[in-house]
This record gives sequence, C-alpha cells and structure tokens, in this order.
Amino acid sequence: MAVGACFPKGFAAGVAACGMKRSGKADLALLVSDRPAAAAGVFTTNRVVAAPVTVSRAQVQTGTAQAVVTNSGCANACTGSAGREAAWTMVRETASALGIAPSRVLVASTGVIGRPLPIDDVVAGIHGAAAGLAGTNGRQAANAIRTTDRFPKLAQSQVELSGGRVRIGGMAKGAGMIRPDMATTLAQVTLDADVPHATLRRILRQAVADSFNAISVDGCTSTNDCVFMLANGASGVTVDGARQLRILTGAVGELMLDLAKQVVRDGEGSTRVCVYTVTGALSGPEARAAARGVAENVLVKCALHGGDPNWGRILAALGAAGVHLDPDRVAITVGGVPIVDGGEGVEHAMPDAKERLSKDEVEVQISLGLGAGHATVIASDLSPDYVHFNSAVTT
Repeated sequence: MAVGACFPKGFAAGVAACGMKRSGKADLALLVSDRPAAAAGVFTTNRVVAAPVTVSRAQVQTGTAQAVVTNSGCANACTGSAGREAAWTMVRETASALGIAPSRVLVASTGVIGRPLPIDDVVAGIHGAAAGLAGTNGRQAANAIRTTDRFPKLAQSQVELSGGRVRIGGMAKGAGMIRPDMATTLAQVTLDADVPHATLRRILRQAVADSFNAISVDGCTSTNDCVFMLANGASGVTVDGARQLRILTGAVGELMLDLAKQVVRDGEGSTRVCVYTVTGALSGPEARAAARGVAENVLVKCALHGGDPNWGRILAALGAAGVHLDPDRVAITVGGVPIVDGGEGVEHAMPDAKERLSKDEVEVQISLGLGAGHATVIASDLSPDYVHFNSAVTT
C-alpha cells in the first residue's frame, strides 16, 4: 500500500541496513521520483551544521531534485573534511545507482554527533536500496530514518483542484533535540502536482512556519534539521491561479502540522502535548517569543507532566520572555477554563482546570491584552523518562 512520502504518483522508496543502528534494523532510506521534480528545502539555523546540511543547501539551489538519501544512527556532524567528503560520496553513489545527475540528489543524516560515517557500508546500502525501490515502501522508509523515535511518522492526503486530484505525502523523524528554528527534525514531503520551484519554495516556508517551526520538545536545536519538498507533476495537474494555490497550500500545511504534532507526541518520554496560543501581543514576533517562553520553561513543562494548573509558573515565564507585558491585563485559560483573569488567579476554577489538564492533548490560551499579535507553539511535557534517556545517549 502506498503511504507517506510514496503516496503521490511517481514516488518510490528503498531501504537498507548499514550497521549504524544497534538494533541492526534498516538505517538508510532512499526516496526517489520517477522524473525530475521541483525541489525546495529549509535548514537548521544552528551555526554548528552537519555535513549533509552543507551539501544539501548547495544542491537544492538548482530548484530540481529526483532523490533524497537519508541515513540514521550517525549524524555525520562535527566530522570535518572527511564528513563532508562522505556526504558528497552519498550524493555521487546515489546518482550512480539511479542513473541520474548528481545535482538532482539531496542528502540528510540523523543520529549521534561526532561519529564518523561508515561510508563503505553506506555506499553498499545505497545500491541495495536502489535495487529494491517500490511505491509500497513508504512505511519502511519512515521506519528507516527513525533514531530514538518510538513510532514512524507518516501522513498522506489528497485535494481536488480544477485540473484534477493531487496527492500529498510525507514522512518525518524526531523525538529529541526539537525546537522551532527554520526546520525542526527531518521531514520529506512529496506532491504529484506540477508546481514551479519558486512557488513550491513559498508553499514550504509558509507550511513550515505553522508546523515544524511551531513545535518544541526540549528547546534544543539540532545540527541536522532539514525539511525537503518535492513536486514531480506526475498527476498531470498544474497549479495555476491564486485560488488553486491557496487550496494546495492549505492542504500541505495541514499535512505538515499532522507530522509536526506526531513529533511532539513522540517526544522522548513525553506523556502529554500542549498547544500554547498567545494572543493580544504587540506583534507576531513578540507573541511567538511569549509562547516559546512558556512552552519551553522547565517548571511549566513539569507542571504539565503532573497535570498541575500552576498559573504562577506561566505568569513568571511570561515575565521572563522579554516581551512587552502588563501583568494586570493577562488572562489564561486551560481547555477553555479561565484560571487567570486580570493577572490574578481564578481559584474556584482549579478543579475543572486540573481535569482538563489531565488529557493527552491540552490547549492553553494566553491573552496579553496589548495588541493584535498572535502565535502558537506546540510542546510536550518533561518527564523523568526524558532525563533518564538523555543521560546516556552515547554510552
């Protein structure tokens, strides 16, 4: 069955085990379009970047790609010139295995930082994956790019445009080192619509802003973050006109938000997802800073884990967020239950608020009462399991 990034027409995937995962399971995924596709990408803003990020930043500038090769278990980050050469070798060997131009190959890596990539094993894996390409390998590919993820992240949808039906698919990985900064985690989104490169780039940036750039697990930005989008035109549907573009952009945004929420839900040790929405800020950037300040505050995350509507921690986090704030104007609701009004607690609402906060997915709405700026950040709680897991990643 075609799912995930293989759901749109003309896309197939292959996987291989190269020995980078302790489990011995597949740790390399090759996603391929049967024809050149318009391509766009966004990357981490971390100043320490992995070799594949450097390579793919250069590669995606052509606006055309046909394959994405991803390895997991080794980030190929902080590995010097040898790491950069290994990333370029992945590009060249993928092109050779598929019989396409090297300029049409994008590369991504994820895993532990500082370890050299076992390039000979990876090369063998690339050729093996190329030999096993199939449109039914979407789930296998999503599993292959996992590291600490508990489950694969896939999504697919379709939308009717004036020229016909367009399919959209995607896969993502991520559970730790998740923070909104250009592109959080790895994700690959595919479309079978005919979309010009410049238009695709705008669609991607808008969708990322409201999905992967609006999530946080631990406030840590990875060295390897990248989100790629490929549109190969295999459906024969050309996207033209403002209305058609709005429909497609909306559908892509919904799919990417689905993937992004899956990442937060899978946050290492997380038990609860919270959607923090800030309104009434002086500007959009201030609203985002306020939402981040609350969502990534350690004490707020601990209270979320315990289902404790501790509004004092939220107010304290807002006050430290570096945004314009009048405490006497702040209002906060949890799942629709008011817990702060005019900067003071609504004590009789605490039992109802605690009940709402005990659900798997919670909404916290914060009004600053100053302007029209608004923003949303989706974050997880902080559990003892997160601390335990991240205390021994490299041992």
